[in-house]
Amino acid sequence: MVKLSGSKSLIKQLENEGTKVIFGMPGGANLPIYDELGSSSIRHILVRHEQLAAHMADGFARVSRKPGVCLATSGPGATNLVTGIATAYMDSIPMIAITGQVATSSIGRDAFQECDIVGVATPVTKYTFQLLKPNEIPHAVKKAFFIASSGRPGPVLIDIPKDVQTNEAETEFPNAIRVRGYDPPGEPSGPEVERALDMILSAERPMILAGGGVAISGAFSELQALAEMLMIPVATTFKGKGVFSETHPLALGPIGMHGHIEANRLTLEADVLIAIGTRFSDRSTGKVSEFVKESKVIHIDIDPSEINKNKEVDLGIVGDVRASLQMMIHSLKRRARRNELKKWQDRFTEVKDHCKSEFSVDMTKVSAISLLKTLRDSLPSQAIVTTEVGQCQMWASLHFDVIEPGTFYSSTGLGTMGFGFPAAIGAKVASPDRPVLDIAGDGSFNMTEAALATSVLDNIPVIVVVINNGMLGMVAQWQRLFYGRRYNGVKLYSLPDYVKLAEAYRAQGLRAQSLEEFSKAVKLGLKSDVATVIDVPISPEEDVFPFVVPGTALKDMVVA
Repeated sequence: MVKLSGSKSLIKQLENEGTKVIFGMPGGANLPIYDELGSSSIRHILVRHEQLAAHMADGFARVSRKPGVCLATSGPGATNLVTGIATAYMDSIPMIAITGQVATSSIGRDAFQECDIVGVATPVTKYTFQLLKPNEIPHAVKKAFFIASSGRPGPVLIDIPKDVQTNEAETEFPNAIRVRGYDPPGEPSGPEVERALDMILSAERPMILAGGGVAISGAFSELQALAEMLMIPVATTFKGKGVFSETHPLALGPIGMHGHIEANRLTLEADVLIAIGTRFSDRSTGKVSEFVKESKVIHIDIDPSEINKNKEVDLGIVGDVRASLQMMIHSLKRRARRNELKKWQDRFTEVKDHCKSEFSVDMTKVSAISLLKTLRDSLPSQAIVTTEVGQCQMWASLHFDVIEPGTFYSSTGLGTMGFGFPAAIGAKVASPDRPVLDIAGDGSFNMTEAALATSVLDNIPVIVVVINNGMLGMVAQWQRLFYGRRYNGVKLYSLPDYVKLAEAYRAQGLRAQSLEEFSKAVKLGLKSDVATVIDVPISPEEDVFPFVVPGTALKDMVVA
């Protein structure tokens, strides 16, 4: 044991957990932590708003597959983190959020900048701690990292009153911990895996639906190996976009509200659907009672609460996705029998070819679609792409093909506008040698453009492509389709000037008004050692299609 202050214990244990970077902002209630952080080996990245810290930690975690750490003061500092924490919770991202708190003697007295952040954050975290003694800190931090990254990952909040940060106590640092009552699922059941293979090998039209759980477990190669061994098509949820190369012959792309036409159509024709690491969200299934109601469904997920939650299934397998797929592959190698699927293979080839001809793109004019196809041609395959939320996100889902698995990230569960840019900064910190680009809309980028200061001052060069229609585009599209074009509260009037905004932050600002200018701008951004904002004006009337209207089924998809 050694006598240390709470803040010293916190920083030491964070170092013990391998923390290399913290995204945060100081305030009165976390100054003792900042005082110790300044002399530690941990890099601190200053944000201009605490929500940015949470999104940066989120982007870092998605790319590194290790918990991202963010730090805020009490009261409004802590509550500003909540949107980012909730974003991570909905997308099952490991995060450690550390907040300062008023002194223990002031808790419950409505002290200045006091807030019950444990009460506020409990619904959107895996677990929360409020520590009342300095020697509790190392054990709590170790538990937090274990809880955040094991089983189904998610954010954990640690709230530390200011006097607990400054008081000293005899402290020990644990090598291992046990969390009472917390027992994450282990290996999947062998007999259930064998039953699943029996169902798949006896099917005539089997299909894989891959979700975000594939990315969380890092099962990219296993998914591809299974699909190729069985020679069956792979669709994804939007959260699963990028877990399977979309240039692969077996790839169908995302299903759902703004899914690929071929993916939606063929999903409805499958007789066995192997759903891997997905929660059957409404954005994927449409009217869930109509979703693959004639199919047998196998559901593989590490979270037992997801089995039969949204969709009744014929067989549930609880376990880590990667371990489950490895077990499946190993068993397949031992089995001699194979199912002949030539008719099904011919069918999905036919549908893919037909849909390609059905949905043509004019590559002579600037549109969201032509921009994204030009962007794909301009970016190296290993570039990491994040997106904002809105039309830009759905256009990316439909028209930006992910080549290398694990290079595409978006806020899918909470749908958080402003996520993409700070998440791109966190992704770049996690993978500094790869290009990182955010596909943005003007409405979403406006919400977190202050992250340009962090990008420039901390030498984290990323690219932002602003698809600028001067509107809150998705809301405007709904007002066009469902409210008789009665626009209210959606016109942004192309303010600010994004080129001048970028230059005001000492970043590179470019405007492209043709596809040639856009391709050139992307190349300049890839070479730049500062952040680059590329403003591309498009028509405010451009809609996202296909579209499954809420409350309808995939079969009711509106193509145009």
